[in-house]
Amino acid sequence: MSSSARQRFLADDTIDSSELFSTTGANNNRSKNRRSPSGKLVQIEHALTAVGSGQTSLGIKAANGVVIATEKKLPSILVDETSVQKIQLLAPNIGVVYSGMGPDFRVLVRKSRKQAVQYHKLYKEPIPVTQLVRETAAVMQEFTQSGGVRPFGVSLLVAGFDDNGPQLYQVDPSGSYFSWKASAMGKNVSNAKTFLEKRYTDDMELDDAVHTAILTLKEGFEGQISGKNIEIGIIGADKKFRVLTPAEIDDYLAEVE
Repeated sequence: MSSSARQRFLADDTIDSSELFSTTGANNNRSKNRRSPSGKLVQIEHALTAVGSGQTSLGIKAANGVVIATEKKLPSILVDETSVQKIQLLAPNIGVVYSGMGPDFRVLVRKSRKQAVQYHKLYKEPIPVTQLVRETAAVMQEFTQSGGVRPFGVSLLVAGFDDNGPQLYQVDPSGSYFSWKASAMGKNVSNAKTFLEKRYTDDMELDDAVHTAILTLKEGFEGQISGKNIEIGIIGADKKFRVLTPAEIDDYLAEVE
């Protein structure tokens, strides 16, 4: 991405994007690409720490669709749970969930939505899942090497369905991305991935994937799990991504208990 393109990116979201700027000026510019003794980029390590401290999120690609799910623990009982939405729509056929820093996530969601709309206006068809993932990953990678900004402190799980069938991608703060059959991220990532490895099968149907997602979240969940403290998004062969209502989640919970 050129310098002018990066400036346009920042100008589009001046409120949220300001949270990505350094407050230490030139000193931060010099340390942006500083490496640890082991050879790792320090700022990337900080971003991954934010992801690892986030609430657990996961995704499962079924034979006929994709499921993404996440914990939704509120900071206070006074918070209206309907105002907290960790799963977002990027395009009619694409949804995303994150672990890490919420403000950074909102910046990426807004930019990805804009990219999807521009593609649809130009080509009169939905943006391919892989292309939207690639565009988002490119933005995240740019913020690992530019002065005056820091890497995004989030990892994303992108679920979509297009002419290539159901797809699940994970995008990390470095801008690297991979296609997954099932993946997890957040503070309980180790237990979640171990559970998914035991439960996953290539012929898993969408409903089975929802059940598996719920059981995976329950593995490390503190307290009573319900439709109010987890979120689940699904997309099937109709290519329409949607977030399940709390009542629908409670129905699935009843089936696995």
